[in-house]
Amino acid sequence: MRKITATMLAWLLAAAAQQAPQTPPKTPPAAPQEGSIAKFSINSQLVVETVTVTDKNGKTIEGLKAEDFKVTENGVAQTIKFCEFQKLEDADATTPIAPVAAAPKPAALPPPGTTATAIKAASPGEIKYRDRRLMVLYFDMTAMPVPDQLRALSAAQKFLKSQVKRSDLVAIMEYTSGAVKVLQDFTDERDALMTTLADLIAGEGMGLDENSADDATPDTGAAFGQDDGEFNIFNTDRQLAALQTAVTMLGQLNEKKALVYFASGLRLNGLDNQAQLRATENAAIRANVSFWPIDARGLVAAAPMGDATRGSPGGIGMYTGGGAMAMMSNFQRSQDTLYSLAADTGGKALLDYNDLAVGITNAEKAYSSYYIIGYYTTNRALDGKFRRVNVSLKEFASAKLDYRQGYFAGKEFTKFTSVDKERQLEEALMLGDPITDLTIAMEVNYFQLNRAEYYVPVVMKIPGSEIALAKRGGAERALIDFIGEIKDEYGSTIQNIRDKVDLKIGAETAQQLARQPIAYETGYTLLPGKYTIKVLARENETGRIGTYLTTFVIPNLNKEDKRVPISSVVLSSQRIAMTEALYTAGKDKTQVANPLVQDGQKLMPSVTRVFSKSRDMYVYLQAYEPGAAAVQPIVAFVTFYRGQQKAFETPPLPVTEGLENRLKTVPLKFSLALNQLHPGKYNCQVTVIDPTGGKASYWQAPVVLVP
Repeated sequence: MRKITATMLAWLLAAAAQQAPQTPPKTPPAAPQEGSIAKFSINSQLVVETVTVTDKNGKTIEGLKAEDFKVTENGVAQTIKFCEFQKLEDADATTPIAPVAAAPKPAALPPPGTTATAIKAASPGEIKYRDRRLMVLYFDMTAMPVPDQLRALSAAQKFLKSQVKRSDLVAIMEYTSGAVKVLQDFTDERDALMTTLADLIAGEGMGLDENSADDATPDTGAAFGQDDGEFNIFNTDRQLAALQTAVTMLGQLNEKKALVYFASGLRLNGLDNQAQLRATENAAIRANVSFWPIDARGLVAAAPMGDATRGSPGGIGMYTGGGAMAMMSNFQRSQDTLYSLAADTGGKALLDYNDLAVGITNAEKAYSSYYIIGYYTTNRALDGKFRRVNVSLKEFASAKLDYRQGYFAGKEFTKFTSVDKERQLEEALMLGDPITDLTIAMEVNYFQLNRAEYYVPVVMKIPGSEIALAKRGGAERALIDFIGEIKDEYGSTIQNIRDKVDLKIGAETAQQLARQPIAYETGYTLLPGKYTIKVLARENETGRIGTYLTTFVIPNLNKEDKRVPISSVVLSSQRIAMTEALYTAGKDKTQVANPLVQDGQKLMPSVTRVFSKSRDMYVYLQAYEPGAAAVQPIVAFVTFYRGQQKAFETPPLPVTEGLENRLKTVPLKFSLALNQLHPGKYNCQVTVIDPTGGKASYWQAPVVLVP
């Protein structure tokens, strides 16, 4: 959005006019005082489209002017204000060709030990890099072991030495220690680029300093970050969010950009917020950036049961082939995310190939000459709605045009009416692309109520540091809107979520808010099946919205005959009174069926499963004995594994008491002191044994212990 302010200075001069004798002279109008001005403000939005025009043979059509194009927005014709052709030469950098516009000198890098956090932006309306192909070499040091880092850096050096083209401008970024760093802005000076790569190869910023920035260390404010330590454990989400930060920097430039992403795979799992992947891709599309991921592992020939870097997994999987299949499945899943990043943004992933420089040249060859078209939209309404753009040629009917199909208009949240705010939430819920301005973590559990129904508590956490407080009624308050829906596997909406939480926060609570999250909980009754839940939270002071999207499965425990039927396992470090506003935003709701509410206290699931050694861990689950005439004894224990080694195990807990309902529900509760364990990552396993029926069940999940 650009504001164009037209300033007009009007001096009113008195003119002496001939008057009739009988008419008294008119008093001339007073001239305005010096400096008096009249100001008129007009809001206008510049829309920039990059358009590739090719004939039926795939060859770029050159020589087109603004009058050759026709642009409409929601069917309304627009006036093109500028049209620039970007001609990208394919000659090698060492080949003498006609001179092109010199690239601007890169901005001076900050002193060693500090972080550059931005690409130098273009001035309004400026075509900064005319006739240049913009490429970014992005090294994710957190996703590559040292051998893969060296392989990736060597491939980049090979490209710069012998394969770079005359029209190429290259920037270098890295992600390490929780920060996106711009090591070199766009430049064609190969010596500067080679020096930057040499510094990386020498060991600076190669991800070897993890002891000073481990999972327990809060992010302290680099180019992107989340303030709360427990939100920092989602490594894949952080890597995707870092990519989103990088493309947001690049969005300041109107030209097309290619981001070559070096990583040793990028695996999503059930704990990661699927919305972040889509948010990163959406940000790249808006910024005219395509991802070109390169798997730095190259062509891998792994031993079926793993190499000598780790112990044998053991178990029956060694003999059935299950272990080898699981290893191959994990490897393929780590490449699936790279493939998705490329396919959804117009790039191409290089997988299972040893010459990593080929991935860079693929990105280079894919970018042909294109046009940059700009117009000021005639629709000046800041309504936040989607506007569809159509670009066509008045001639060359057979030409193929490739461009962005539309955009969302802006709107200031402070000017929203109550109707606007409600519409914004509803439209955001229907959007295919998520909004991740506000960080949300969520956990969905299930507990069987009867033979047909399950109670499903949903817990969401928002970092308190991301909540803006407002002074109302002499106290600080925070207002948060929640909207969401639960759909079954056929896409039908089963349940809706709509709530407004108004928190009145005292001075002491406000201090806590800066360090700890706000938790919101609700619950639903569902039947067994596969569901998708999508929830949006909006902080009503600034209008920031966060989206959480995930799938979950409620099993039919009535059909479980080989194992002990058990509910979800809840891990927690907090038992909070129902009157505590900071942790129970939904405290006014009656939660009679919620098994996490006992004796006026609520067991708050950890969600991120990050625990402090100084606090006890609570483990809660339920076992069911639907076929028993009376409650039978159950034995359970909790085990912590670090790698393949058992680090801790509780004594077996025999439980003989349960609920005399049709399910014969047996609650299982543990309270564990964690002070004897070292900080780090563990696998927590809960084992439940039915001695009478000769059956057992196992549940396992990763946890992290911090000091």
